[in-house]
Amino acid sequence: MTRLVLLVTSPVVRPGLLSWPAWQLLRGAGRVLVPARDHPLLPALEEAGVGWEVLPGAEDAAAAGLARLLTAAVAGAGGDVVWLCPPEPPGRPAGAPPGPVALADELGGPGGPRDAAVELLYGSSALPGGELLTLVAVMDTLRRRCPWDAEQTHESLAPFLIEEAYEALDALESGDRAALCGELGDVLLQVMFHARIAAERADGTGFTVDDVADAIVAKLVRRHPHVFAGVAVSGAEDVTRNWAEIKAAERESATGSRGSALDGVPFGQPALALAAQLQRRAQRAGAPAGLAAGAAAGPDAADGGGLGAELFALVARAQAEGLDPELELRTAARRYAEHVRDWERSGHAAG
Repeated sequence: MTRLVLLVTSPVVRPGLLSWPAWQLLRGAGRVLVPARDHPLLPALEEAGVGWEVLPGAEDAAAAGLARLLTAAVAGAGGDVVWLCPPEPPGRPAGAPPGPVALADELGGPGGPRDAAVELLYGSSALPGGELLTLVAVMDTLRRRCPWDAEQTHESLAPFLIEEAYEALDALESGDRAALCGELGDVLLQVMFHARIAAERADGTGFTVDDVADAIVAKLVRRHPHVFAGVAVSGAEDVTRNWAEIKAAERESATGSRGSALDGVPFGQPALALAAQLQRRAQRAGAPAGLAAGAAAGPDAADGGGLGAELFALVARAQAEGLDPELELRTAARRYAEHVRDWERSGHAAG
């Protein structure tokens, strides 16, 4: 029985990298039909000696009209007919060609071929991470075609770096994993957006999202010698120690000086998180615990420094117990908010 096969390929896989069943189908087909001459698979077909034809009227046809054209093409084909589905556009904008599933449903209806079986064949599929390429394409389109996206700068987007990170943390603390997935997407968007803006610069300061990825890959490989370079470690503490030593060596190589273990700590972050990061960095560098105690002792309360010293001491206590003081305080704040809401629901709140 003749087959009408809708061949689907992934837009994030290099054209021509098809499965063996897909190549077998193409080489043995009676007709290979395409919607237009710009289909990305055509150079690979020509190199392989596979003939193809443009199906007249197919490029702009809706699902029902395309189904009629393909049904007519099957008649008298003398073998299997392969329809090369156009690449799926990001977000499927209005007016885009019908997707393969919608087309298969249409062909399976009353207007479909009577003497041919209709099949969907996925000739290539993306590797994990392939959708990041789709995100790059969407970001490029938005930067060129959306008035708001086009006028953004690193500076105008800066507040969103903080906001989106906090929203992701909020979703994590809530336990809503679906919400966390969405919020992490918003964080990822910030990376893509900044990289897209940087890619436009031609003054030598530009970079692309590939540069961003290359930099973090190189850093991860460099700072995990126990994974990539055969260095032996006895546990997570050795990993942390090695990380700090490698980072210090990198700083010395870049500046000619080992500098301070506290270099790069952002002092604009929330105070509890700042105190915790300073103490972690100092601890990794081998600083004596007495330094934190000395800061906690501080000036006396008469000049307003006593409360800050007490808070710093609490941070040191949290560090010693393996706790994150920022998250601990956030947890307590959430509990307090629930207590207040319970109190309000009980009718005690002022009207």
